[in-house]
Amino acid sequence: MQHITRRFGGRAVVDDVSLSVLPGQVTCLLGPSGCGKSTTLRIIAGVDRQDEGRVLVDGRLVAGDGVFVPPEGRSIGLMFQDFALFPHLSVEGNVAFGLTGPRAARRARVEDLLARVDMLRHIDDFPHQLSGGEQQRVALARALAPRPEIMLMDEPFSGLDNRLRDEIRDQTLEVLKDEGAAVLLVTHEPEEAMRMADEIALMRNGKIVQSGAPYNIYNSPKDREAAAFFSDINILRGKVQGALTDTPFGQFLAPGVADGTEVEIIIRPQHLRIDFDRAGRGPNPTPSEGVAARAFVERARFMGKESLVEFRMEFDGSVLKASVPSVFLPKVGMPLWLMIRRDRCFVFPVR
Repeated sequence: MQHITRRFGGRAVVDDVSLSVLPGQVTCLLGPSGCGKSTTLRIIAGVDRQDEGRVLVDGRLVAGDGVFVPPEGRSIGLMFQDFALFPHLSVEGNVAFGLTGPRAARRARVEDLLARVDMLRHIDDFPHQLSGGEQQRVALARALAPRPEIMLMDEPFSGLDNRLRDEIRDQTLEVLKDEGAAVLLVTHEPEEAMRMADEIALMRNGKIVQSGAPYNIYNSPKDREAAAFFSDINILRGKVQGALTDTPFGQFLAPGVADGTEVEIIIRPQHLRIDFDRAGRGPNPTPSEGVAARAFVERARFMGKESLVEFRMEFDGSVLKASVPSVFLPKVGMPLWLMIRRDRCFVFPVR
């Protein structure tokens, strides 16, 4: 996609978006509902037309500059969240729907794909006889049957329950990698993007605001909103003086930020540590974690693998959250010392 813009009622729903998806790679277009993800997907598929920009498939122009290739001529496979199987066709009929050539060759391709998604035993069944997970597998096989160069997937796992979703995701990823197609997956779930993507393109208000490998985009967010999209965050506020910002946890570096600028220091709950050894002994600084700050327990909840504890800071009355492995349910009002991972904090000027 090269500088794609799509407007509705004068508003740019997709705003100057450029994006490349490589063969054998899964790229996730990630963002909140209404940010333009599905419209972007529809433009690539050819079921919607952009107002500006170009779409190319393997170097071939399919949309833009007066050219418009219909969806069936783009070598693109589509998967939607409702699966969209034909109810009057069997599993074999659904998977074979887009195939051409001798019947024996079509049958062989159908059987091969159904075997790879563990659905060969259902080849003569009809969609209403299948569970949601089974229908999803058939939809995947049908989309891959014509050997598309590009696979577009619009929230394909949203209709499945959590336990089944993980299993289907992993199986889908394995089959997609074997086929070698370029895959663009639209989702609003960060966990899904992190689990499946080689590359994440984070979208907001019609624009791609950041892209990169999951590790990089998680650990080097562009701004506060990008950090908050992947997890809960704590926010400390301060003002820069001499490239430093004072906080209850000591001074933070803010290189390149002008004096007097207000900044936000972002800390994820898993990087806020309770210093049990220090309890009652005072804020002795350590090189990696700086100064300890005193806080009082506001609330504690057991979440399964971890406990989530909310603290009210003695310094300024702000509330911070800490996630603690296993079971930790201190009483409300209990004083504790908190430390933070300085190498896991992000400093952003207030906009």
